[in-house]
This record gives sequence, structure tokens and C-alpha cells, in this order.
Amino acid sequence: MLGLVPAPELNRPGLDWFNVSRPLSLSDLRRRLVILDFWTASCVNCLHIQPTLRQLQDCYGDNIAIIGVNSPKYPAEQDPGSLVNALARFDILHPVVHDPQLELWHEYGIHAWPTLVFIDPKGRILGDLTGEPVPDRLIAGIGAMLRAWRRASGAAPPLPLPLRLCPKPSGRFRFPTTIKPAGGVHSQKLWAISDSGHHQVVLCDDRGCEIRRFGCGKPGFLDLAGENAAFNSPQGLCSDGGSIYVADTGNHAIRRIELRTGDVGTLAGTGERGSLLEGKSNARDTCLASVWDIECWGRRLLFANAGTHQLGCLDLVAGKVSTLAGRGYEDLVDGAACEAHLAQPTGLALDTQGGMLYFVDSETSSVRAVDLRAGVVRTLVGAGLFEFGRRNGDFGQARLQHCRGIAWRDGSLLVADTYNSTLRILDLGTRLVTELTGECIWGNGVRLNGGQPAGVATDGTQRVLLCDTNHHRIIELTRDGSTPARIWAA
Repeated sequence: MLGLVPAPELNRPGLDWFNVSRPLSLSDLRRRLVILDFWTASCVNCLHIQPTLRQLQDCYGDNIAIIGVNSPKYPAEQDPGSLVNALARFDILHPVVHDPQLELWHEYGIHAWPTLVFIDPKGRILGDLTGEPVPDRLIAGIGAMLRAWRRASGAAPPLPLPLRLCPKPSGRFRFPTTIKPAGGVHSQKLWAISDSGHHQVVLCDDRGCEIRRFGCGKPGFLDLAGENAAFNSPQGLCSDGGSIYVADTGNHAIRRIELRTGDVGTLAGTGERGSLLEGKSNARDTCLASVWDIECWGRRLLFANAGTHQLGCLDLVAGKVSTLAGRGYEDLVDGAACEAHLAQPTGLALDTQGGMLYFVDSETSSVRAVDLRAGVVRTLVGAGLFEFGRRNGDFGQARLQHCRGIAWRDGSLLVADTYNSTLRILDLGTRLVTELTGECIWGNGVRLNGGQPAGVATDGTQRVLLCDTNHHRIIELTRDGSTPARIWAA
């Protein structure tokens, strides 16, 4: 959309506003450069540009107004409560208008997430930008425009907007996303939890009692010991018993916590968002892109590089990163691993004996597998970028909604069906999908409504541990449905 045409009005009946005390109209935004960010929390590329938007606000203050336009892809995202959680989870501080029926999306002619629309100080559309901008160029370009307008108009900066930020949750955990076994000491099981909202990794015993936290609790990228180190929204984890490996998503890096010393180090990534994985490269010099989950496979780490729609492999001995699967196109296409198309892989589960890496492709709401010996990708459940739902039955007909977590249990897969707020079982023998919670014997009286579970771990056949992310807790389910679920949160 180009040309100096009047921008469609933002303040209209039926649309809720967040992070402000009242709805904003275009007249409230005059004398500013307005940047509309059409986004949704399920889109990893939308999340990539949030730090750039924060930089813009810090640089130019009240001379600009950044307005998020929440444009849901999935039914679960139409719930205002889901948006409130997303604002807190991703530290979004600018005003956001919730557009569940995509009224503004259509009126502004938007076709893809993310899209930025620029409106001049007189309320006219300057143009738009689809995809992720280059941060330095965007910041410099906006600075040049603001200086030119200020010289031409001579007007004083506008008054501040009526901001009123949504409260952040408090408690022991804040948006926990992954739980994985972390070995044991003196026959005691240990569990590692990514407490992503606190930017920490937590080590717990088998009853959920904390042993130690790693990370200072604020976002950063520091290789120090224990609580002096810094992570940025860590998501996935795995352990070989001696170390915890961390998918440090906000830093686009793979980190290692040595359990004996508590030291934190960086194995791969520079802290900058990278482009496609191609060939082999030195791990410490390779820019990764939203590393979302990770699995140990001998002396290699298999990881989900969600930002480029690929899976990667880190050779711990050689210190090299290489592509495991995916050409970088966002789609659902099976075949040879190097030619397959993936769509935001976010959860991994490894069957070491079978040589299979199972993964969830969030943006196609699918469960897929890489045959590590044959180098082939195939889809178990899922049909495409806009095929989703909540349907059980055979693999070909079953549907999920933006799943994010997965665990291997002998002969089956347990899937955190995130936007359906439920757990699904994929039986690899019968090729049937069922639900774990609800009326079945695993119910334990727990309800996950709105929790958007993200991580799941199995402990034999009798126990499941679940990250009930938006409820800020870990739930322990046992096979005996008459036993109430235990909660790791207080």
C-alpha cells in the first residue's frame, strides 16, 4: 500500500485496547510518526522484530507511536486473555489493539505476518514493510524522517500517550516452557525447567523442590557461573547427566550449564539473529535464529532453528554446526531432509534406538519425523499452514492447533497441543490420535483451559510432567486417575 492516502481509523466499536487507559484514535496520534505492527504471538518472525520496536521507542520517544495490531491466525488467539499473556510473556510495552476478526487487517490491505505500516504526522499512509526489517536501517531511516519533519514543521513534540501497562504475573515460575530429565545424584532424579519469563533455568528434585537456579533473572547474554549468568527467554533443554544444554531462544544461541561447577558457556550462536543454515560452519561464529528446542544424540546436539524453519546439528567434538533438515521455506513438504520444507519447528523428541527424531511444526500444527539414518522427513499428523483443529482419530484425519511440545514414550508420542490446551497421544502402532486429559484415566482432575501447555516429559509409563505455561506451573500427572494432580508452583 503506497501513496499519501488517509489511514483508516483505528478506534472503532468492538475492539479492545491493551497497555493504554483508553482506546486511541488517529487524532490522538497526530504530530507523530505512527508505526502499526500487524502481528500475532504464534509467528516467530513477529517476535523477532519486537526488540527492534523497543529500540525505536527508546530512541525517539514521543515523536513516534508504535501500535500493535493483534491479528490472530488461530481461534485460540482470538481470546483477549491469550493476548494479555502474550504481552506479558514477550515484554510488549506499547499500545496494542486486539483485532480478532481481522477488520483492520483487511482494511489496511495486509497479507502476511509481520507487516509494518507507516503513517505520517498528518495521518496519511506512507507505505508498508512486510517481513523482518534490518534493524539498523529501519532505526536510521526513521530518524532521518523525523529530523526532516521537525525542521519543516517546527512543532513541539506531542504529549505522551496514556499508557497503562498490563500487570506481569508473579510467582515461583513465569511462563515455564520445557521440562526435561537432568540425570541424578545419589539415585535421586533431577529435572531441568526453562523458566522463560524469569530468563532462568531451574534444577529441581523429583518432588519439584528447587536445588538451584541459573541466570540472574533479567534478560542478557553473559557466560558466568550460576546466578551471575544471563539468558534471554530460554525455551528448550536437554541433559546428558553432566551438563544441561539450553536453547537460549532470545539470544539465538545454544548454551551449556556444567552441573558440577555451575558454569555457563556458549557453544553456538553470537547473540544476533541469523539467516539460513547452510553447509558446515564454526559453531561460535554462526548466527542462529530462535533456537527453540534441543536433544542430545551422542556427542551431537540436534536443535530446532525455528526462525529459519530448519533443524540443525551441533557436533560437540568438532565445534561445527550443520543443517539436519529443511531448506528454509515455510511449508509442509516431505522427502529428503535437505529438500523438505518445515514451518517453525519448536519441539523435539528423540527415539535413540529407532534412530528417529520426532518434532512438532507449530505453524502447520503438525507432528513430523526425521529418519536420522535415511535422511528423510515424513509427516505423521498435519496437512498444511492453514489446516488445524481439535480432532482425534487416524493420523490422516486428526488435527492439532499450534502444538509446541513433544515427548517420546515407548511406541507412542505425547504432544502438548498448545492452542487446544490439551495433551494428545499419537500411537505409532495403531496410527491413532487420542487425548490424554479429559475423561480418560489420566485426567487427575486437572483442567488446562487457557494454559497453552508448551513442554511435556514422560517418566516411564506411569507419570507425566507438563509445563502449564500460562498458568505458571508444572503439573505432575500419574496413571491412577483417582490421584489428584500435583502442582509444582507454590
